[in-house]
Amino acid sequence: MDVETPAQTQPLEQQQLASAAAAGVAAKPLHRNPRLVLSFLLMVVGWASGPLLLRTYFLHGGNRKWLSSLLQTAGWPLLLAPLTASFLSRRRCSTNKTPVFFISPLLLAASVVVGIMTGLDNLLYAFGLDYLPVSTSSVLMSTQLAFTAGFALVLVRQRFTAFSVNAVVLLSVGAAMLGMNGGGDRPAGVTRVQYYAGFGLTLGAAALYGLILPVMELSQARHVARARCAVTYTLIMEMQVVIGFSATVFSIIGMIVNNDFNAIPREAQEFGLGKAGYYVLLVGAAIMYQLFCLGIMGAVFYGSALLGGVIMTVLIPVTEVLAVLFFHEPFNGIKGIAVALSIWGFVSYFYGEIQIHAQSFNKPSNVEKLDL
Repeated sequence: MDVETPAQTQPLEQQQLASAAAAGVAAKPLHRNPRLVLSFLLMVVGWASGPLLLRTYFLHGGNRKWLSSLLQTAGWPLLLAPLTASFLSRRRCSTNKTPVFFISPLLLAASVVVGIMTGLDNLLYAFGLDYLPVSTSSVLMSTQLAFTAGFALVLVRQRFTAFSVNAVVLLSVGAAMLGMNGGGDRPAGVTRVQYYAGFGLTLGAAALYGLILPVMELSQARHVARARCAVTYTLIMEMQVVIGFSATVFSIIGMIVNNDFNAIPREAQEFGLGKAGYYVLLVGAAIMYQLFCLGIMGAVFYGSALLGGVIMTVLIPVTEVLAVLFFHEPFNGIKGIAVALSIWGFVSYFYGEIQIHAQSFNKPSNVEKLDL
């Protein structure tokens, strides 16, 4: 029989949350975790395409902010097919009664709260993107890493290293440089007041998203601590369905109040890319953002909230280049420096993670096992 004697004693709740935060994640470097790699690929596709499609909507005559907010979560029904397939597979392989859902009532309630927060965050982001170039908006959204770091420190006791602190500082400096740019990249037809309003709203969206990621990690950790089960991709998809549904309902209520549903047919008729192009654009944006949402949840649950924020940051150069190619947005020296600082911060974070994994691999465990 094995008896475990911890070398260090911690309060029970901290011990449970610390162990739960890592539950379900293989003890291997981040870049060798297949589920984390899959999450990264989903984020690449979604984050590189979603903002471009949404900006295209505004550039060609779209001006429904609540509708653009809806598009960022309306793709949640796409997850019903893999969830159904997962349930049927479990039922075939199990002789016992197969549960339809893995999500617990408390985790369900937490997901609803996160969904409402996500709906508000999407609305702020949609307003900002209407007044800002995609390249500027993307770099501003990278500041969510600084907010994520602060909230993660408070909510999930995120451990910081010199490398992660360096990453947060570099990204914050990059955003400050954009602020000093003073509207030099202001799109045609956008007033100075609208530009700075978009600047502030996008920063607000980044701050709120920086809170959402640690809340997701905390809810998952508490669920694992209570249920004593690993995090599965099925559970992640179930949470994403609840979050997406709640955020969509939030946006639909706003659309009803704003009379958007009556305005959509008229907007489609007058859209610059034609009526068919209008609806194709809406569907494509919903799909791309859903891929991103699923990817960010995987990054949080198989890594951490801070890791999810860092991966978002490294995708900024992709969005920057695509915005310059497709929209011919100005790309001055200040933006270039901000992007370079973002890449530097990303490299710093991941180098620190590699060092931590190397040290933990060579370090003996602090739990002794005695054979009796």
